[in-house]
Amino acid sequence: MAHSFPNVIVHCVFGTKERRDTIPSELQPKLWKYFGGIGKNHDIPILSAGGTSNHAHVLFALPATVTLSIAVQVLKANSSRWIGEHGIEFAWQEGYGAFSVGAPNVRALEAYIANQAKHHAKRTFEQEFIAMLEKAGVPYDPKYVFG
Repeated sequence: MAHSFPNVIVHCVFGTKERRDTIPSELQPKLWKYFGGIGKNHDIPILSAGGTSNHAHVLFALPATVTLSIAVQVLKANSSRWIGEHGIEFAWQEGYGAFSVGAPNVRALEAYIANQAKHHAKRTFEQEFIAMLEKAGVPYDPKYVFG
């Protein structure tokens, strides 16, 4: 075959350092849009971005020429710098969760990401993340999940 046709969709989740509430509510919509700009500048198509004051969800199509770890590094580094430019002492926590998404599930996941405030009225980021690991069958040691 002369061409490559990847359709690798990734739901990536990462928290703020120590899961502190360091993303102000008034900055969140701008940050979620900014992820789209980061993706555009680095040829990483961003399908959806959202989150709360202590974590972000980014749904993106992983290009064939970019590794997952590099894509996440680009997203975290550029968004962290952007938040810092708004006068906020900011850092993302080391590590991330990355979950493969089948194309038929993209719309439901976009809705899930858009409604983060509603989801977190019922459970914490920590509870959400553990549930995601368990649903995906990712083995983990509770001592090391959040550092």
